[in-house]
Amino acid sequence: ANGWTNITPDEHGDWLKQRDSSFEKFIQMGNKKENSAQLFNGYSLGVATNRDSWVFNHSQQKLRNNVKKLIDTYSKNLKEVLNENISMENVNKFLIQDLSCISWTESIKKDLINKKEISFIEDNLAVGMYRPFTKQNLYFNSSLIHRRYQVPKIFPDSQLKNLAIMIKGNWKDNGQFALMVNNIPTSQPDGGAQCFPLYLYEAVTEEKNVGSGDLFDESLDLTVTETKYERKDGISDEGLQHFQTAYPNEQISKEDIFYYTYGLLHSEEYRNRYADNLTKELPRIPCVKKAEDFWAFSKAGRDLAHWHLNYETVDKYPATLDTGSTAYNSLSAEDFYVEKMKFAKKDDKSTVVYNKRITFKGIPLEAYDYVVNGKPALEWVMERQGVSTHKESGIVNDANDWANETMNNAAYPLELFLRVITVSLETMKIVRSLPKLDI
Repeated sequence: ANGWTNITPDEHGDWLKQRDSSFEKFIQMGNKKENSAQLFNGYSLGVATNRDSWVFNHSQQKLRNNVKKLIDTYSKNLKEVLNENISMENVNKFLIQDLSCISWTESIKKDLINKKEISFIEDNLAVGMYRPFTKQNLYFNSSLIHRRYQVPKIFPDSQLKNLAIMIKGNWKDNGQFALMVNNIPTSQPDGGAQCFPLYLYEAVTEEKNVGSGDLFDESLDLTVTETKYERKDGISDEGLQHFQTAYPNEQISKEDIFYYTYGLLHSEEYRNRYADNLTKELPRIPCVKKAEDFWAFSKAGRDLAHWHLNYETVDKYPATLDTGSTAYNSLSAEDFYVEKMKFAKKDDKSTVVYNKRITFKGIPLEAYDYVVNGKPALEWVMERQGVSTHKESGIVNDANDWANETMNNAAYPLELFLRVITVSLETMKIVRSLPKLDI
């Protein structure tokens, strides 16, 4: 009568947007606080460098130069304070404060306090998935990356292959929140990214004797330490048992479950039904009623992974390329240099100006329906395939360097945009053909 409604918080303390209690019946993807049944044996946040401009770059050589400059500055600072009594309370007054030469974080301040030397290690050069559909060179070093979390157990070495389902943190109703990656993931803007791997790698250190071969001279014996990695399953035995119990007449593998999870996370029905749960906790994975639906989700997950992992080689969408009076085939490498892609008009996304020489026309608007991490995949490409200058350090990060140095193809940014149109359209086809969520 008075127009007020009494609201009682639920058992989670939620007042508004209360969670669906049926969600609790499903197996958790992971939970580091509870010792309950979990689908994955381990997972990790993406790396948080706290100095992206220094340790990420499209050019490997520029990355080397930036990292060496930072290390040289740190080493100079270390010499200056070797005889000083430094603590976290007073460290700031001892620091070289030139932001064009170094970026300080709590972890590297601790190294300075502990008088730890840092040197450049070539083997720490790697490739990271910086943003959706954009890789960059990364200096993956424990001293210069603020938090590596458990990522070294997922991507310990460039020779060791792996896949991980990256789940966006702080998810709101803004598109897909899962993306398959096969490179070191980084934390994402406006919320971290938890990564659930197909495999986990355990480092095993062995000592090997590499003696001189002279039986009579023991002083020439040398022992070296070698690190090898044992591969273990990312999906847990209890997770496998959980699904095998649900579908007793099916031959289900851990890999099938991994892809089922990826397919199910793309279900719009799943995301809408459990939206209030998913904004507050990691996903839980239900078993659908019918085995045929399990296989449909698992196949969809494999198909989605194909498009999301092979985005650099899938067919280019045949959009119209307006190149003015010069035929496309006559364009030079310089003509493909991109500084900042932009829409021709604010209210028309069918036309994108690539640069002064080239304009994309006839972009299908439905391609923008594939939203990942809060932004259409195509707009991630537009944002990241360009040139940016970091304000504090003055470091330039130029996507054309990746095109020329890594891909040996000046047209890579343009072709990437066309390929991601294809990825977006194919993704939405799969998403819209997923089975009804019958649990």
